[in-house]
Amino acid sequence: MSTPTPPPERQSAYPHQTPPTPPPPPAPVADPTMVYPAAVQPAQPVQPVVPVQPVAAVPSGPSVDAGRYWAGVVATALVTALIGLVGVLIVDQILDIELVVKDIFGTESTGAAFVVGGVLSSVLAGGLLHVLVLSTPKPRAFFGWIMFLATLTAALLPLTWTDVLESSIASGLVNAVIGIAIWTLLLGVLSRTLRPGTLVD
Repeated sequence: MSTPTPPPERQSAYPHQTPPTPPPPPAPVADPTMVYPAAVQPAQPVQPVVPVQPVAAVPSGPSVDAGRYWAGVVATALVTALIGLVGVLIVDQILDIELVVKDIFGTESTGAAFVVGGVLSSVLAGGLLHVLVLSTPKPRAFFGWIMFLATLTAALLPLTWTDVLESSIASGLVNAVIGIAIWTLLLGVLSRTLRPGTLVD
C-alpha cells in the first residue's frame, strides 16, 4: 500500500524527506612511475653557501714603483751624508780623535770624504737591491747578507790604515753606523714601493 501524496498547499506540513547522501569516491592511488610537477616535488635540502676567497692581484708591470723607490734612495743618501758629517763633528771636533779615511776622490777633507762615501754607498746599494728584486728569488736575504759583510768590512778596514787604535776604532764605528743606516732604510723603502700583490722574501 503506497502513501498518498498530499496536495501542494499542505505539503509543508509534512516532514521534508532528503535523499541519502552518496558515499565519496575513493581517493586515487599514487602512481610511483608518474612524474609530478615541480610544485609538488619534495623540498630539496639547502646547500650551504661557500664564500669565494679573493684572489690576490698579480702585478702586470714591474714589481717595484721605480720613481718612488729611487726617491727613497736619494733620501737615504741624504741621511748617510748627514751621519758622516755628525760623526766627524762628534769624533774629530768634540772628542778630538783624528779619523782615518781613504780620500780616493781627492776631497782633501775628512768630512767631505765621509759625505761622498756615504752618498755613493747609498746609490750603489739602492741599485743593487733594485737588481736583486727584479732578478733573484729571495732579494731580501741576499741583500741582507751583502750589506752585513760590506758593513763589517767597512768597520774593520780602518784597522789596516793606521796603528793608532783609537782612531781606527772611531773611524770603523762611523762607517758601521752609515752601513746600518743604508741597510735598514733601503729595506724600508722597498717595502713601501712594491706593487700590490708582489711578494718579496
